[in-house]
Amino acid sequence: MRLPKRGEKGFTLIELLIVVAILGVLAAVVIPNVGRFIGRGESEAGETELSNVQSAVVAMMVDNQLSSLPTAVNVTATRNMSVFPDTTPAANKGKDANGYNFGDGDGNGFVLYQCDINGDTANTSLVNYVATQYTKGTYTCDASGTVTQVTTGYE
Repeated sequence: MRLPKRGEKGFTLIELLIVVAILGVLAAVVIPNVGRFIGRGESEAGETELSNVQSAVVAMMVDNQLSSLPTAVNVTATRNMSVFPDTTPAANKGKDANGYNFGDGDGNGFVLYQCDINGDTANTSLVNYVATQYTKGTYTCDASGTVTQVTTGYE
């Protein structure tokens, strides 16, 4: 190997090949692990969202003193929480927690977003059981309040 002359700068071909080989080994180890973490995060996000929606349904049923949802339960899978889980017309909702009848001016259904909880014939007592109107996944609910996740929204 010859010694560099005064003023010559740069890397030899062998030095560059060693650097490329090291980068290749690092990429071979890191890339599969990153892919595995991304997939796990999406599935955990879907499970968390299902848990949040199920908890919101339970809270809504407790607040409205419901042992089961009315027969008009929304059976179509949806991600819109302003129509989930129940779309009963206001006049058919029965009584509120204070014993007042719901009227035509009240909001329809026992829903998770913008739920009208008072039978005051005005759409003014709105409660949000979930943070946003739309979820990533789509859900169905049976009369007992059990939520089923149809899609996670992370496919």
